[in-house]
Amino acid sequence: MGKHFGNLARVRHVITYSLSPFEQQAFPNIVSHGVPNVGRRFASQVLKVVPPLAIGYLIYSWGTQEFERLKRKNPADYEHEQ
Repeated sequence: MGKHFGNLARVRHVITYSLSPFEQQAFPNIVSHGVPNVGRRFASQVLKVVPPLAIGYLIYSWGTQEFERLKRKNPADYEHEQ
């Protein structure tokens, strides 16, 4: 009664290949190609990422310090009270 899920359509002229998981290498060339690739990618993106983060941090820290400074009471306003 009907076709099974794996045999729903007949595909012609398509060749598929597979490799046994026991023959695959889990981390091929991780040291010789992977580590230099990470360094190259980091170096290419560092000038795009670090300046906005540094500017944002400087604005945030300045805003926090300014808020704390403005939150204090002015001692000159209370000199005449004693």
